[in-house]
Amino acid sequence: MGTIKVLVDAGKANAGPPIGPALGPLGINAMDVVNAINEATKDLEGIQVPVKIIIDNKKKFTIEVGSPQTSALIKKELNIKKGAQKSGTETVGNLSFDQIIKIAKAKYNQLVSKDLKASSKEILGTCKTMGVTVDGISIKDVIKHLNEGVYDSKF
Repeated sequence: MGTIKVLVDAGKANAGPPIGPALGPLGINAMDVVNAINEATKDLEGIQVPVKIIIDNKKKFTIEVGSPQTSALIKKELNIKKGAQKSGTETVGNLSFDQIIKIAKAKYNQLVSKDLKASSKEILGTCKTMGVTVDGISIKDVIKHLNEGVYDSKF
């Protein structure tokens, strides 16, 4: 029958918009779908995650939970609501390099990088725009250290 794509707060989906109105005309019980989404996303609570609701011709559904946005994972690690208002001049938090690797592993399948080291650079790029430092130093210096092999033992 089709696929419905929604962005939901993990573990807190409800039958209101956008889920309920999209499912109503299809004859699918919205609460069954909401319960399935909440069960599948309970470990990611506090993060918005993309979800695909796939409906077949027999009015059966399956749920596919996508990977949260990189910025959402960074905000969760830092326990903050939003990044810097002025990128490059404001610092909102500091992560360890181990936390960068943790985020890179969580996002690895969705990134274009060929390996974990390159994926870490992608995560660092997002950190830079959000006003996040790593191990107390600027992202520019972290990337320089990464290129020089300082963090190679972590991969």
